[in-house]
Amino acid sequence: MSHTYASSLFHCVFSTKERHRFITIPLQERLWPFMGGIAREHGMKALAVGGVEDHAHLLLSLPTTISIAKALQYIKGGSSKWIHDTFSEQRAFSWQSGYGAFSVGVSQVDATIAYIQSQVEHHRKMTFQDEFLIFLKKHGIAYDERYVWG
Repeated sequence: MSHTYASSLFHCVFSTKERHRFITIPLQERLWPFMGGIAREHGMKALAVGGVEDHAHLLLSLPTTISIAKALQYIKGGSSKWIHDTFSEQRAFSWQSGYGAFSVGVSQVDATIAYIQSQVEHHRKMTFQDEFLIFLKKHGIAYDERYVWG
């Protein structure tokens, strides 16, 4: 075969450091598109970007040349730098060091996009911590809760 073909979709979730509520609604309106732009700059497709005051969700389609770790390094690092450079009142902003990255099948793309777009409503009923633990359990990922929240 002369070409490489792959479908590599990930639902990525990460929070602000210590889950501080840094991401105000006015910041969200600029941050989510900016994160999508970072993805595009590096050959990824951000199919959805959203979240609430203390965490972000992205549905990313990755090219074969970028690992999930490198993709999130670009997005988290680039967005953090942009926030510091653009919003002087946000100098304390940072993302937590870890993240969750959960594979998504093509048949689940629409549902995942809808889920990301409904984060405000979703978090009226559930905390980020409860949500994240559900993701870990659903995907069969072993964890020790002492180290999840770092």
